[in-house]
Amino acid sequence: MEKTKTKYIAKVAILAALATVIMFIETPIPFMPSFLKLDLSELIVLLGAFALGPVAGIFIELIKNLVHVAFTITGGIGELANFIVGCAFVVPAAVIYKRNKSIKTAVTGLIAGSVSMVVVATIMNYYVLIPLYIKIFAEQFGMTAEQSMQSIVEAGTQNNQAIIDLRTLVMYGIVPFNIFKVIVISLLTFLTYKKVSPILHK
Repeated sequence: MEKTKTKYIAKVAILAALATVIMFIETPIPFMPSFLKLDLSELIVLLGAFALGPVAGIFIELIKNLVHVAFTITGGIGELANFIVGCAFVVPAAVIYKRNKSIKTAVTGLIAGSVSMVVVATIMNYYVLIPLYIKIFAEQFGMTAEQSMQSIVEAGTQNNQAIIDLRTLVMYGIVPFNIFKVIVISLLTFLTYKKVSPILHK
């Protein structure tokens, strides 16, 4: 039992370290707000959650964001967002897959997780995360909340002229970005899990 627990902790730690490194490799997406960049760390979290269970996925998600927060300029809001949205994706997918590990449940889990992530990201960004960004940037740069909001919206307008306020920022920035992200991560997970699964189960 103790040996199994030690192996579990070691696997979570290794996957968290790998996810943390990958989290620093970010790619801007054309037509998306410049502050939205794609990283593939969620792939590692999903692989770990599929192999070790949803709780492991939460731990990996938490560790990578706790490490990354030391290097952030967003006051931890970016990491909070990444953790919440990441868990909204990984946990439903892993819970469904754990019930009956098959290709069908893997696909079902990835679809459920994708829908969950997009919905949670949309709601959280509109009502919580972007308002927090606005407040923090206003305090950091000595500007009003309105000026802070305008600077964030302008970052989106540069790549997409349809973005003119908070609502359109979420509609034409946050939503399509997260749809693109879950498609990429889901496809990569589906294509790689069976290949790496034997290693993760050793």
